[in-house]
Amino acid sequence: MTADPRAPQAARNLDLDRLLAHHKLMWRIRAFEEAALRANTDKLVLGAIHPSIGQEGIAVGVCSNLRTDDILASTHRGHGHTLAKGADPTAMMRELLGREGGTSHGKGGSMHIADFSVGMLGANGVVAANIHITAGAAHAIKLRGEDRVACSIFGDGAINRGPFLEGLNWAKVFELPALFVCEDNGYASTTRTADMTAGKGPAARAEAIGLPAMEVDGNDVVALDEAVRDAVAAIRAGGGPRFINAKTYRLTGHTAADPDGYRARDDVAAAWKRCPITRLAQTLADAGVRGDQLASHERDAIEEMDAVYDDAKAAPWPPLSRAFADVQDVGDPRNGAY
Repeated sequence: MTADPRAPQAARNLDLDRLLAHHKLMWRIRAFEEAALRANTDKLVLGAIHPSIGQEGIAVGVCSNLRTDDILASTHRGHGHTLAKGADPTAMMRELLGREGGTSHGKGGSMHIADFSVGMLGANGVVAANIHITAGAAHAIKLRGEDRVACSIFGDGAINRGPFLEGLNWAKVFELPALFVCEDNGYASTTRTADMTAGKGPAARAEAIGLPAMEVDGNDVVALDEAVRDAVAAIRAGGGPRFINAKTYRLTGHTAADPDGYRARDDVAAAWKRCPITRLAQTLADAGVRGDQLASHERDAIEEMDAVYDDAKAAPWPPLSRAFADVQDVGDPRNGAY
C-alpha cells in the first residue's frame, strides 16, 4: 500500500504495509489477552495471568525483526511475545486452559507458555532467569557457526537481579549473538522500579560492561522497529550483543487479580491515550489510511480470539497417560543410574 500523496513527506516515507501488519498483530495480541482475562474470570485458568495490555508494541517491534529459527526467551508476561513470534493462538489458549492440543500439551500454562516450533523457548516465572537461558542459547549458536540470534525480553525489575549482570557479562565476554530487550514499564510487580534502582537505569548498566545500548520509546512501534532492525543486523553480522531499553506502560494490574491500587487513576487514564495501538493508528491515519480499514483490525482480532476461546473451552482434557510423558528419569536409582 502506498501513502496518500496529500500526506506529509515523513508519512510518505513509511512502509505502510509493514505498519498495517504491525497494527493488526497488536490488536490480535490485545484481543488474546482480553480473552485470557475472560478465561480467568470464568475460572478456567489455574494460576496467575499476567496481561501485557499496553505493551503490545514491544512484542511486535522486536519479534517482527526475528526469523522463525531465531531464539526467544520471555518472562511471566509472555503471551504477546509468543504470539508475535508466530505461535498459533488456538494452541496457546488451549495451553492456558490445560487442554489437549496446547503448545506444551497443557502442562506449561500461562507463565511457561512455549512453542519450540517457532523458536520460543518459553516464558519463565522466575524474574531474570530467561537472561541466562538466552546467553546459553546464544553461545550454542556461536559454537555451531550459525547466523541465528537469541533474544531475551525481560522487565525492568530484572535489572536488579543477579542474572542480569551475569548473563550480559557472559554475552559480552564471548561476543555472543544476543539481543537483550528490557520491557521497561516502570514497575517491578507493584513497586515503582525507580524507587529501588540506583544509577541511571538499564541502558547505563548495559553500557558499563561494554554492550552497545540505547533507550527507545516502546510505545512508538515505528521507532522500535527501526532500532531492533539495526541491532539484529549488527548482531547477525558478528557485532556481538546489543541492548535496548524500551519504555512502555502496563495498562492493567500486575496480574489479573491485582486491583492496581498503587497507581494514580489519572496516570493510568493518561497512559491509555498513548498506548502503542492508539499511537500507530494515528500515524497511519495521518498517512492517509482509512479509518474503516484500521477498525477492521480490531473487529477481526476480537472475532478470531473469541473463536479461539470457544475452541479451548470445548477442547478435551489430556489423557491421564500424558502426565507421565516428558518426565525426566535420568538419575533415578531404579534405572541403575548410580
